[in-house]
Amino acid sequence: MNHPSGISIEAYLKPGVHAHLVGIGGVSMRPLGLVLQERGLRITGSDMAKSLATDELEAQGIPVAIGHRAENIQGAALVIRTAAAHDDNPEIAAARAQGIPVFERAEAWGILMRSFPNAICISGTHGKTTTTSMITQIFMEAQRDPTVMIGGTLPMLHASHRVGRGDTIIMESCEYCNSFLNFFPTVALILNIEADHLDFFKDLQDIQASFRKFAQLVPADGLILANGDDANTLEALRGLSYRTFGMGEENFVHGANFSPDWREFDVLCGGDHYAHLTLSVMGRHNAMNALAACAAAHNAGIPGDVAARALHSFTGAGRRMEFKGRYHGADIYDDYAHHPGELHALLAAARSLGYRRILCAFQPHTYSRTKALFADFVRELKTVDVAILTDIFAAREQNTVGVSSQMLADQIPGAVYCPTLPEVTAYLRAEAGPGDLVLTVGAGDIYKAGNALLETE
Repeated sequence: MNHPSGISIEAYLKPGVHAHLVGIGGVSMRPLGLVLQERGLRITGSDMAKSLATDELEAQGIPVAIGHRAENIQGAALVIRTAAAHDDNPEIAAARAQGIPVFERAEAWGILMRSFPNAICISGTHGKTTTTSMITQIFMEAQRDPTVMIGGTLPMLHASHRVGRGDTIIMESCEYCNSFLNFFPTVALILNIEADHLDFFKDLQDIQASFRKFAQLVPADGLILANGDDANTLEALRGLSYRTFGMGEENFVHGANFSPDWREFDVLCGGDHYAHLTLSVMGRHNAMNALAACAAAHNAGIPGDVAARALHSFTGAGRRMEFKGRYHGADIYDDYAHHPGELHALLAAARSLGYRRILCAFQPHTYSRTKALFADFVRELKTVDVAILTDIFAAREQNTVGVSSQMLADQIPGAVYCPTLPEVTAYLRAEAGPGDLVLTVGAGDIYKAGNALLETE
């Protein structure tokens, strides 16, 4: 907390109040600004660089300063910051010096959440964005008019958020910096738990403790939905009351009669047939995401045929195995995977598609994650025909741990090290051909390499 003890952000979230958002172009900051504006607040913001996100905010009447400077907070009654904005940020420092309260974005979302009778919070190391998107599509199909915050773009919304007038908010909920502990879920959905964000958490047990606290936020008349096939999740929730979903038939919500490509299967809830799904997205991991979405829909009383229609029309979230185009006979896809578990799911799905070769251009995300999970990244990247490694996307970090993409490439047979994105594009331009699958993968800006490739087609 960066504001005087006892001051709640709730007192500030009122019409006419001027709130300044630091890092407003971020995936959860941008919708927060728009939702607060919808509620009558006067919103300004700042970000490090101009982007499509900042352009959208400007088009909606929210001024965005490019670059962080003390004068940007002038006139603000409060400052809300992204987790990536540290105390040495000029705007944060200026607010503290002037006695302007500084709140975390999750605190704002948490207060907003309390005004909804139904708050569905989707958490987990992997699959949050896709599952949140699937649940959103189902609730939209059911005409529940939800308010939504997703960590990626949902094609049907052409956005990462939605301001609805129904009684439900659907919220992607991240564990990093314990941000989801500021929320007020009536339904807490836990997809899986793995070691990640080890720049903040001490170890896996520390992460499990955080997820347990998240689950315990659910009121007595609410519901915890948990992946019953994930040992780490079950261990974290030991002794709590919850309902499970998963592949195994011991789960309350489970699948049966799966097709070989995992796209078609039956969903059973409490032993009764709920829906027959025909998905438009690939992979075992997306079948699991769909089971989680059905668990949330079933709990909300949404009929199975509505869920089935919605999930059939769901073609994926932005940057989740997103088809970008073709170059010299090669198919170009982009994906946000930045953890070995996500890479494993992505590459397993890719290998099932029957391409001549898989060329995977991977941009590691943060030095701490690359160092902590180095061997796991090597193991997964060895499974492609050609791994192209570009420099680590630093995000919020400095390289104090002595790790590099060159070190990864040295451990992967046949790997190619291309330090910059233009070098990645040049390599793919020379190498990609008919029958190839080209993947640009990572949570940073690796997608630009694929976009530049397609611009030359």
